[in-house]
Amino acid sequence: METGLEITADYSCLRPFGCEQNLLSRPDGSASFFQGDTTVLAAVYGPADVKVSKEIFDKATVEVILKPKVGLSGVAEKAKEQMIKNTCESVILTALHPRTSITVVLQVIHDAGSLLSCCLNASFVAMMDAGLPMKSSFCGLTCVIGTDGNIVLDPTTKQEKESRAVLIFGIESIAKKVLLLTTKGSCSVEELQRCLAICQKASEKIFQFYRDSLRRKFSKS
Repeated sequence: METGLEITADYSCLRPFGCEQNLLSRPDGSASFFQGDTTVLAAVYGPADVKVSKEIFDKATVEVILKPKVGLSGVAEKAKEQMIKNTCESVILTALHPRTSITVVLQVIHDAGSLLSCCLNASFVAMMDAGLPMKSSFCGLTCVIGTDGNIVLDPTTKQEKESRAVLIFGIESIAKKVLLLTTKGSCSVEELQRCLAICQKASEKIFQFYRDSLRRKFSKS
């Protein structure tokens, strides 16, 4: 089993981040993604057989399972599962595999802030490792607005708790369109637009990392 570890860092905006692909032998694709001290392990199964009750005649059924570091999944995990599922469904070419299932399983290894965006990034890298047909890339980015109005990208758990608002974006690679937006707290329209512009600009670093990661993976094979 081949694995490749790639790391990049830009301390002016994003915490150090990186991934390791093809970690697990049983899934069709797997990856570990870290952002700072936040780490998520993702596994992708499929396209595979699907239960008749979940079968969709003209496209694949996408499921996402998020497992917390300890204990059982609760309401917060179920909400994140739905957001990740909607984001994945928007880029996977599900019509190419009707009456099948694609399952993404996410295991939280450590949560030190920006967990949902790390889950999104881990999901995409694992789907890329599985060779799923997709129309574009996507990435997740989190930013917070402090009580002083300053915007911090890729915050830690402490920064999230001390902030006035937390905004999480899922951004696709072609036109930088927003696939996911969820907020907590209060912010003005102008602050929302500023956060979006910052995240769209920062997404280029992650998309370039995806390309470099894929290039290195196939240059070794």
